[in-house]
Parts: sequence; C-alpha cells; structure tokens
Amino acid sequence: MIGEPPLLRIQRHFKRPSAEQIAAFTGLQTGFVVDAMNGRGALDGRIKSFGAVHSFCGAALPCYTGPNDNLAAFGALSVAMPGDVIMCATDNFERSAVTGDLLLGMMKNSGVAAFVTDGFVRDRAGILATGLPCFAAGVTPNSPVRNGPGTVGLPAVVGGVAVSTGDIVLGDEDGVVIIPGTQIDATIKRLEVVRAAELDLDTKVKGGLTVPDFILKLIAAGKFEEVD
Repeated sequence: MIGEPPLLRIQRHFKRPSAEQIAAFTGLQTGFVVDAMNGRGALDGRIKSFGAVHSFCGAALPCYTGPNDNLAAFGALSVAMPGDVIMCATDNFERSAVTGDLLLGMMKNSGVAAFVTDGFVRDRAGILATGLPCFAAGVTPNSPVRNGPGTVGLPAVVGGVAVSTGDIVLGDEDGVVIIPGTQIDATIKRLEVVRAAELDLDTKVKGGLTVPDFILKLIAAGKFEEVD
C-alpha cells in the first residue's frame, strides 16, 4: 500500500550553470546548438512560444505538477532565482491549463527568464502583456486544481526530454533545447565548428550555390544509382 505523499517535494539547494556558461549560449539559434549535440536535445515540436518574446536562455529549474494540477508551478516561485527557466512537466496533459497570466506575472516579478511546459496555458492576452517568454503545447481556458503531489528542483521529463538542475535551457521561434549540465563545456567547444560551417555554407548560398559539394562528391563516387 502506498502511503500518503507530501504535497510537494522540494530541492532548494543545487549548483546552477555559471554566468559564463549561460552567456556562451545566449542569442544563439537553437538549431546551431542542436547540431553541436549530434542533432538532438530539442523538446517536442508542439511546444512553441505563446508570449511576446520568443528568445531566452537560462538555468533550468524543473518542476513536476502532473496532470490537471499546478501546485508545483507555484511552489517553484519559492525556489526560483533571477535568470532561471521554470520547466514544468504535466505528463503532456491537454484538458486544462497549467498556468495563466497571473502566475506568469509572479514569475516575471521574480526575475524568471522563461516558462516552458509540455502542457497547456491560458489567458493569451495577459501572457503577452507580461513580456515573459512562455512556451507551451497549446492553449485552453480550462483551469486546473492545486492539490499536488508534485516536485520542485528534482529531475523531470518535459516534452520528451529529461531536464535537471544544472542544465541550460535555450529557446527561440524554432523551439526549446536542453543542454545537459555534463555536456555544457563540450557543446561550447563544438559550437565553434558548427558556427564556422554554417557561416561558410551561408556565404556560398548567398553567392549563388545550387548543389552542395557533398552531393557532387557522392555522385562522382558512384554512390547514387541513375535510372532512366
């Protein structure tokens, strides 16, 4: 028999990424960062911006509300520090919103950098007015309960991707990407190669490139079969 769980389990004390590490990703396109992590790291593509500001970068603060509940999202306010990105896991629940403009306004007042959820939100006009980047899977006016149980500061899965404290979260109009804490420094190094390759190809495309070199080389090597 399972005992009665606490309303919330909260981890308040943990190491966040350094300001220098976060600065290394700030302003980058999410696609560049994904390429530096072998083509993966983005949340479910249905999770898109519903706010007035589309770009953000900050330290991950996971919370797990579960379906039709938002107690943990409120609990995250007691842990959040300026620059944190609250990553709210709802088990992809779509029948009610996990938050609206008032909670997001409190997050904005607390210095939170963004709010990301695999659930739905509500009060679109109010969300736009807060100016806080908000990424969600959809919008519905249905409201949740506030009963728990849930977690704050413990690992969670948001949009199919595991997220933990110590991770960096980056978002733009293309979506949201998680950079695991253990991969931050290595990803920063690989970004130099990715940026150089992107710049080189971008210059060639703007210069009139029609067929990239790697396709021409595959043709010349006989890797394609020609049929009449």
